[in-house]
Amino acid sequence: MLKLPPVVFGATNLGNLFTAIDDATKGEIIEQWLAAPVDRCVIDSAGKYGAGLSLETIGRHLERLDVNPDRVLISNKLGWRRIPLEGPEPTFEPGVWKDLQHDAVQDMGRDGILRCWEQGNQLLGKYSAGLLSVHDPDEYLAAATDAEDRKRRLTDIVDAYHALSELRESGEAEAIGVGCKTPAIVEELLEHCRFDWVMLANSFTLMKHTHDRIRLLDRLSERSIAVINSAVFHGGFLLGGDFLDYRAVNRTSAEHAEAIAWRESFLDVCHRFEVSPFVAGVVFGKSHPAITSVALSTSRPERVASHFEAATVELPKEFWEAMRFAGLIADDYQYL
Repeated sequence: MLKLPPVVFGATNLGNLFTAIDDATKGEIIEQWLAAPVDRCVIDSAGKYGAGLSLETIGRHLERLDVNPDRVLISNKLGWRRIPLEGPEPTFEPGVWKDLQHDAVQDMGRDGILRCWEQGNQLLGKYSAGLLSVHDPDEYLAAATDAEDRKRRLTDIVDAYHALSELRESGEAEAIGVGCKTPAIVEELLEHCRFDWVMLANSFTLMKHTHDRIRLLDRLSERSIAVINSAVFHGGFLLGGDFLDYRAVNRTSAEHAEAIAWRESFLDVCHRFEVSPFVAGVVFGKSHPAITSVALSTSRPERVASHFEAATVELPKEFWEAMRFAGLIADDYQYL
């Protein structure tokens, strides 16, 4: 199984997700990542993050710090390629990424994914991505207009993975995987592709850990496929943020109202037991034995050290019992 540290550092904030961070602060964040007590610092980025800004920032600051390429392992989720910005704001995910100087376009299939890979390594400068994947194949499939279009799109994804497999076999990539928000699509792609790792986003969290998701984790463990658990706070929502799964919270929505009620109960239990909601989310997010790492990101350098601490602590049994009693976690979840 692919060996990864308990925390993978997510680089969405380096692409100005939700807010623009000054470049000096981004450099400090990267310096704190490199101070983590691991042999190799693993950084997760994507061409979609700020239309390549995240990758560009990583490469520039690693070079500024004269970091040995063997000291870092960079993940690049492929499928979006930087293009010139022609309007007042980017056309992809409007309102999500701030102060960008470029736009991005989706580029799938064998040739498209190789274009994304080549551009990603150009943006990284003297560094290159060792972990490669197709970014959000579930969203690409969900955009299909009919069954025939979906079949074509699935072929695009499988062809992209054939290209990534060749990069793995040639030694130009260390491992390939998939980043996905929909567990059912991971199940489907397992029939077509041999993955070394899977990154699940918004999928296995304190608020969402249904039996089908647990069964998927069990299956991945049986196949010795490493699992990186990301977005364990649903885009910061569980910690009190105004976005739920990257969508602005809408209190008139029944779905969001239910989530807000869940959050209030969760924060109440944390308060009663003097447990940090952040720590609770990380500990649960790493609790299943299939999960090797939790992907965590921050816009504040001083918080990086606490990420590793949260991934290595244990919480009292009484806290989890109270969570069960409040109906916040499944009674039959056995890994706490």
